[in-house]
Order: sequence, then structure tokens, then C-alpha cells
Amino acid sequence: MTTDARSRLEDLRVQTLERLAALRGEHDAVVDASRDSNADDEHDPEGATIAFERAQVDALVRDAVGRLESVDDALGRLDDGTYGTCARCGEPIASGRLEARPTATTCVGCAGR
Repeated sequence: MTTDARSRLEDLRVQTLERLAALRGEHDAVVDASRDSNADDEHDPEGATIAFERAQVDALVRDAVGRLESVDDALGRLDDGTYGTCARCGEPIASGRLEARPTATTCVGCAGR
């Protein structure tokens, strides 16, 4: 399980880093676009769209950063031997759950509580 889990987590980490880089590039593009528009977002019809796009990309960046932290935490649990153990009840997390959600910290029962 450890080799498969590490491989899945490392693949997920690479995918997340690629997504984060793309989102940061998108964010930079939106910011650059806003420089070329009227600075008055409230009265400029395009300003509201640019502000909305920037906020949306910011939220996606925060989500990707959180996912990266979860992956790194899971890799840490692999290293210290606690990966696959529920943080709440101490029982093993089902392999199916870990396949579907490799960063899971709780078993299905505890996740439902």
C-alpha cells in the first residue's frame, strides 16, 4: 500500500503544482487586463467582470494551495507511519477511501459524523 499511496500522492502533488502554476498565470493575466481598463470598477461595466474573474481565480488558487498542503501532510503521514489511520478513532481507513481520496485523514464512519 505504501508504494502505491506514495505514487498516487506524488502524482497528485505534480498535478496540483501544475494547476497552481496555471492559475497563477491566469491571475496575472486578469491583473494585467485590469491595468488596461478603467480603474473605477464600480462604474465601469468591464470593471465588475474583471473584479469577479480575479476573485474567482483567487479562490481557485487558495483551493489549490490547500490541496497541496493536504498532499504534503499525507506524504508526511506516510513517512511517519500514520498514513491510512483515522485521525479521529485510530482505526484503519479503508483502501477504497484512500484510493478515491488519497489525502483522507478519517475513516468513512468518522467522516460522516
